[in-house]
Amino acid sequence: MSEPRRFIMAQLNLLVGDVAGNTQAVIQAATEARDGQGAALVCFPELTLTGYPPDDLLLRSDFIAAVDDGLQRIAEATRGITVIVGAPQLEAGQLVNAALVIRNGRVDARYAKQQLPTYGVFDDLRYFAPGDTACVVDVEGCRVGVTVCEDAWYPEPVAAAAAAGADVVVNINASPFDQYKGTARESVLRDRIAETGLPILYCNMAGGQDEVVYDGGSCAFDANGDLMVRAPRFDTGLYAVDVARIHDQWTPLEGDIEPDLSPEAAVYEALVWGVRDYIEKNRFPGVVIGLSGGIDSALTTCIAADALGPERVHCLMMPTRYTSAMSHTDAGELAEALGVRYDVVAIEAIFNQFTGELAPLFDDRPADVTEENLQSRIRGTLLMAVSNKFGGLVLATGNKSEMAVGYSTLYGDMVGGFSPLKDIFKTEVYRLARYRNALSPVIPENALTRPPSAELAPDQKDTDSLPEYPELDSILAAYVEDDAGIEEIVDAGHDRATVEQVVRLLHRNEYKRRQAAPGVKVTTKAFGRDRRYPITSGFGRAAD
Repeated sequence: MSEPRRFIMAQLNLLVGDVAGNTQAVIQAATEARDGQGAALVCFPELTLTGYPPDDLLLRSDFIAAVDDGLQRIAEATRGITVIVGAPQLEAGQLVNAALVIRNGRVDARYAKQQLPTYGVFDDLRYFAPGDTACVVDVEGCRVGVTVCEDAWYPEPVAAAAAAGADVVVNINASPFDQYKGTARESVLRDRIAETGLPILYCNMAGGQDEVVYDGGSCAFDANGDLMVRAPRFDTGLYAVDVARIHDQWTPLEGDIEPDLSPEAAVYEALVWGVRDYIEKNRFPGVVIGLSGGIDSALTTCIAADALGPERVHCLMMPTRYTSAMSHTDAGELAEALGVRYDVVAIEAIFNQFTGELAPLFDDRPADVTEENLQSRIRGTLLMAVSNKFGGLVLATGNKSEMAVGYSTLYGDMVGGFSPLKDIFKTEVYRLARYRNALSPVIPENALTRPPSAELAPDQKDTDSLPEYPELDSILAAYVEDDAGIEEIVDAGHDRATVEQVVRLLHRNEYKRRQAAPGVKVTTKAFGRDRRYPITSGFGRAAD
């Protein structure tokens, strides 16, 4: 065995648009890798200098000029180590998503990403031209093939690196989290290894950016597809992979392998990370939450307290005549258990004033959803008033099931600048709440066991308007995430009238979702950036 070379995967949390800050983070990490760990190579995530996704910032010439200045700073500050860093680059008048190899004070080689995704949250073809040439560089005798993110999901780019003489492939990434992604990544990497016989080092970004969370989990596999190193998910740091030549083949040596997380733990950490980075990166002092005593606001409050600390969470209980004593008790107990600020602002008098002023206009028409929504909108107004006065961002507490079928009030419970549970079905809310209680029991058992209710009318239950949540969520998962049709869902065992009702509600409420706050993506198809449907559309009307 030859003397090992130390390669470092720099799993960083980067800020989109902060070219100067991201540049400095690269320089600090490269210096530590070189001087503190004796590394020969350090690799960084995709589009390191811009953060991901930079979107239309890429259309600005001054932004690209700032990137070029950052690359020059890195080159001057990182002599003595090979650096692979991601950045947009102009080549022959076209922008490419590049991995740049920097050493000896200059950019020594460039690779342009070949596979440019346009599905889900990705929009690479809007900005970039594809590359078509392999890039292999010598790092102290080990020939390293360079690829970028989506390139590893297709055979051709890794095969081209192998044909160009690579001993090891490095793949730099900005791969977003979803609850199935970890398993899918490792399967894809093993496929590329089986095709080429080459080890792969996979360096991923970490941190939250608007709706998207990058979960890290950088890893290294040997030529047999065996996992040799795995970095933690939802953490940052420099993770070493020692590479040595054994029997004429370069291979990663066995190192630290972080245990994987349970599905509930991974999703919960993604929500915490997403809330923390949205608040921190946008410089809000804290958050404001309407705490109703129900399960959704309880879980949202737990996520916020875990993300920011309880001292930065302000909860308001805003009761009316329909608010049960149990809701009062449960909300107070949760707030006390978490240590968050908790205030009660009754809205009964405000509600009576509104209905009294509107009575002549409504002309003795019976109470209906109008009065229910009015209560919700009063609460939204009070939450925004507290937000304006103290600076905290309002967190909406609605879940994906409610967002899908419109069981939410525009300018009421949908009020907020960020929506942690936007991509969490109601049945998943309960699973995550029980997971959080397993860490420390803070959510009252009543919230987990009593029938869910908006408490906007006498003896109201969610099931007065909706199917039972297990059935609703199963239909929604099939229709939204799997793009199954009505007939396919009915054939799977669901009642036709129920399926048609859900589909009708889903399409009818697209206009509400378009106005909703951004929220953390955790599924394969989240509402918002991930799933894009027209508001005005004839599709789905057959179910009317």
